[in-house]
Amino acid sequence: MRTDLFNYELPPELIAQTPLEQRDASRLMTLDKNSGTIGHNTFSNLPKLLRSGDLLVFNDSRVLPARLLGEIELLLLRDRGGDIWECLVKPGRKAKAGRVFSFGNSLQGEIAEVLPNGNRLVRFIYDGVFLEVLALLGEMPLPPYIKVKLGDSERYQTVYSRSPGSAAAPTAGLHFTPELLTELEARGIELAYLTLHVGVGTFRPVKSEYIEAHEMHSEYCVIPAVTAAAIARAKREGRRVISVGTTVCRSLEAANGREYNDWVNCFIYPGYEFQVIDGLITNFHLPESTLLMLVSALAGRGNVLAAYAEAIRSGYRFFSFGDAMLIE
Repeated sequence: MRTDLFNYELPPELIAQTPLEQRDASRLMTLDKNSGTIGHNTFSNLPKLLRSGDLLVFNDSRVLPARLLGEIELLLLRDRGGDIWECLVKPGRKAKAGRVFSFGNSLQGEIAEVLPNGNRLVRFIYDGVFLEVLALLGEMPLPPYIKVKLGDSERYQTVYSRSPGSAAAPTAGLHFTPELLTELEARGIELAYLTLHVGVGTFRPVKSEYIEAHEMHSEYCVIPAVTAAAIARAKREGRRVISVGTTVCRSLEAANGREYNDWVNCFIYPGYEFQVIDGLITNFHLPESTLLMLVSALAGRGNVLAAYAEAIRSGYRFFSFGDAMLIE
């Protein structure tokens, strides 16, 4: 299938640069995955739109302040152990093996190896606890299309985040408030959690002419036994499993809803037959992205692109800080 079949034109003013002051004040488009019927609502009404007995599964990964600025810029991607991280580096011409760079007075990074893909393995030298040093010196790694500096770094975290490790937020969860989670449970909607540490590959468009030739990036995933049991119980009882975000969808489908602790690189595009999820809460995604292809696999490419056209006509905000869509 051609990659350009997942393209669309987006007015730049609809790319959300800042989060709304109130998380659940975002708009919510509803899309029937079978009929293509579109509806308009607000995210605060989500509990009224779901069914009692639905199981919502969330990604509780927490974004690291993974951007370090000095003579070079590092973006931490993956902990390789032994204080060594795989990093993106700018400018790459300076980051030759053996060079040491300082980031403030308390952190140094030695380029240990230049990888074939252009990334670097960086050995960090510091005193104390690395994540505490990173919290002092690092910046939040906002997507490249966001040009406005974030005043409150917590606004790029979900309210239920607890497992540090992501280079980007699982953005579908940014709309939830503690009060909304409480209301969902009060209406008989079950909540469960997994962890997938989101990589920067989530922002990259597919470069190959045909999507089947695309090599999907890998991310680390943990589905605890309690979540796997909740999914099995919901399936057995005929209740719906609703994925909060594409990261949760890929995790559940890769593991078939079972307990899991490993890397995943599940690439979902039209033609895929879903085994676990019945619905999806998600934001509006970049053209020609693996995320748009996943959504199209669930609801049909024609239905999704028609919904996106309606969202553009109606002035919905797009991408990480944008509005949301409920597909069921």
